[in-house]
Amino acid sequence: MKNRFVRALGAIAVPALLGWVSLSASVAQAAVTEIRIAVPDIGAGTNKSGAGVVDVLRQQQIIEKEFAADGIKINWIFFKGAGPVINEAFANKQVDLAYLGDLAAIIGKSNGLDTRLLSAIARNIKYYLAVQPGSPIKNLTDLKGKRVGIFKGTANQLSFDAALASQGLTERDYQVINLDMNAANAALAAKQIDATWGVANVLALNAKGLADIPLSSDDLNGAGSALTALVGSRQFVEENPEILARFIKAQQIAVRWLRDESNREAYIKLVSEQAGYPELLLRKDLDTSKFQEIFSPLLDKEFLAQLQQGVDIASQQRLIRKPFKVEEWVSGQFLDAALRDQEQATSSAAR
Repeated sequence: MKNRFVRALGAIAVPALLGWVSLSASVAQAAVTEIRIAVPDIGAGTNKSGAGVVDVLRQQQIIEKEFAADGIKINWIFFKGAGPVINEAFANKQVDLAYLGDLAAIIGKSNGLDTRLLSAIARNIKYYLAVQPGSPIKNLTDLKGKRVGIFKGTANQLSFDAALASQGLTERDYQVINLDMNAANAALAAKQIDATWGVANVLALNAKGLADIPLSSDDLNGAGSALTALVGSRQFVEENPEILARFIKAQQIAVRWLRDESNREAYIKLVSEQAGYPELLLRKDLDTSKFQEIFSPLLDKEFLAQLQQGVDIASQQRLIRKPFKVEEWVSGQFLDAALRDQEQATSSAAR
């Protein structure tokens, strides 16, 4: 009887033990060993740059330090192809997180990429209209029918379309040619196109006498200014909530540093070194910008409303097929937790 009992117990225990071992192996397999972060490369030289939070995080090794004790590798992957290539990487499960401009993030979501919106990164990013030197073009209406170099599928295109919409215009009023920022600059300098719409990079042409800058998004009451955000694959977000919470909390170190006006000059020098843009041009671009506002991480009503406007314009201009509600895209709990921790730490330090 005793032997039969032992055999019966073994029949139950062995499969259970094997199941536990199998589960343990599965958990071990699923442990995060690497965080893959995609960034559009805005660098004009040999260094990699994403500007803003990205350059501060990398220079100060903030994310690397956060996960060093866990043996988790931080893999920053820079893409010259910007948003469209990053969306392909998401689709192929080659990246976990990405710092993206508004249109690329919107296109990815609309096309079925299962991403979550995690944090605002920058807002009110200024754009400029650059035209040939001595050109009679002074505004977007004067530009009608002309050749315009735009990096399609990126924040540049959505910014341009938003600026046009504010003046009752659309891309159909122009000869739009798909060129990345460097190619558009070269084409304008060679007088192969009449204009381009870009960020601080076009100021370099102006400084060399190769372009005039008749207007910016500031002259359009902010129409055409851009946003950037942190998005992550839903699978990574849902399977690694603790990792993501720590990531967002660490990111706040860079955000606080950026929003401190005393670090403005240090930031300009950093981006100049990383992106290869002259400090003078960056100062000119940022001269009226308030870092407290630009680098707010909040997924607040204003940020989400502008992002929703971007979705609507992208739909109207047929840049996306399926519009969606931005509020249903948001996973703000990680940022909320990081901000609460930050507030509690500040309160404790003040006591």
